[in-house]
Amino acid sequence: MSKHQFIERVASKGNISKSDAKRAVDLVLGEIAGGIKNAKKDGKYTIGTLGTFVISKRAARMGRNPRTGELMKIKASKTLKFKAGVSLRKAAGVE
Repeated sequence: MSKHQFIERVASKGNISKSDAKRAVDLVLGEIAGGIKNAKKDGKYTIGTLGTFVISKRAARMGRNPRTGELMKIKASKTLKFKAGVSLRKAAGVE
């Protein structure tokens, strides 16, 4: 689902204008991004029972260039993971 489609669904389900829905969606996504950015202490940002965003580290490793097949070094990096909370897992029927 694209962001535009998501905004349209929020507008129709919330019975609000698309511009109000866009502001609300942008506000929520901005708050999540800001929370993750400030989660440097423990690398976690939890949103109630929705879930937890975790910043994890990937170690440097050797990989293979898919075109040439030659070995190459892949730098260490950080990645963002999301672990769904109880209410989200129940809504998806996963629990």
